[in-house]
Formats: sequence, structure tokens, C-alpha cells
Amino acid sequence: MTTAKDLFIIAVDSGQESTVGQGDLSLALAGAELIDLLGAGGVTLEGGHVVPGEPSVPDDRLLGEAGARIVRQTPYERVEDWLWRRGRDLAATYQTALEVDGELTQKADGRLPFGARRVEPVDTPSRHAAVDRWERREPVLTALASAVGIGDGPSDVEPGLDDEAATSVIAAVHDAVMELEAVRQRRTIENAAFANVWRVP
Repeated sequence: MTTAKDLFIIAVDSGQESTVGQGDLSLALAGAELIDLLGAGGVTLEGGHVVPGEPSVPDDRLLGEAGARIVRQTPYERVEDWLWRRGRDLAATYQTALEVDGELTQKADGRLPFGARRVEPVDTPSRHAAVDRWERREPVLTALASAVGIGDGPSDVEPGLDDEAATSVIAAVHDAVMELEAVRQRRTIENAAFANVWRVP
């Protein structure tokens, strides 16, 4: 499977999916796709810009969609712009795809069958491969997971990354996640201030 699918499975399998923001995970998934495209030669990074390589058709459908959405005209897109554009609702897209592929299933959360539902990974070879990669502390997967608060690693880029392009992408994911959190905090403060206005006698 791809790094993005492995990351999604780890997010669900870790039991922390309820605490991982969908926006954060979507940004990390977009970063995972970009790293896989870099590894396949579909893109390169030049000065922080995503430069298209030779057109290719990856075996994975979602990775193929990601490759097809690379901007192929100059000026090429910056990594952070790619994360925000590609990352829009990407977690939901991956959840749907993994459910269709039989890698995830939905179960009732609690004793009532009609209560809230949660997703959990199915015991498949793909799940075992993702878990093995996670348990080996594979640097890219570990760093992307750390960016969204999964695992006990540091919040910055993990050691062991010897690929400069992948390191740049992961750093951009961290920055984007922090920016998203700042937006959330600002909205919370604004909403609280607005609510307080209505409480004034």
C-alpha cells in the first residue's frame, strides 16, 4: 500500500483517531502522497516548488489522482500550497476508499447498534504491513504520524530521515498543521468573544 494508506490505518489502529483532527490528517495524507510521488520520480522539489517529472500511472488509484493534479505549468506550486489544495477533505476520501477496498469497517460504538459508529481496520495483509512499518519506526511514516499527534515521538521532524526532499515535505506538513491549529484557536476566541457580547445585560 501507499504511505498515505498506511498512515490512515495507523491513525485508526492506534485508537487515537478520535483525537486526530480530520484537517490535520488530511494535510499529512497529502504530504504522504507527495513523498510517494517523489520516490516514484513523478515529481521533484526545486526551491520549495513541486516540479512535475515524467507522467506515470501509479498502481494505486488515489496516488494516481494525486499525480494527475500536479500543476504542470510554471510557476509550479509550492509544497505548502499543494498540501492545502490536495488535502481538502482528503481524510474522508481515504476512509471511503479503504472501506470500499475492505481495509476498514464501521462498527457501532457502544452497546446500542444504532449509536455512533467508528471505523476500525480489518485484519488484512495490508494492515499487517502498515503495522510492521510502524513498529519498525520507519522514519517517514513515524514523522508524518508525529505531525498529527500519533505516537510518542517528538513534535518536530523525526531523526533518521536522510532524504532532503522528504524532510522538506514533512517540515511543510508540520507548519501547515500548526497553522491550522492557530486558525482553530483564533476562531474559538472569536466565537467566545461573540457569545460574551450577547451575555452583556
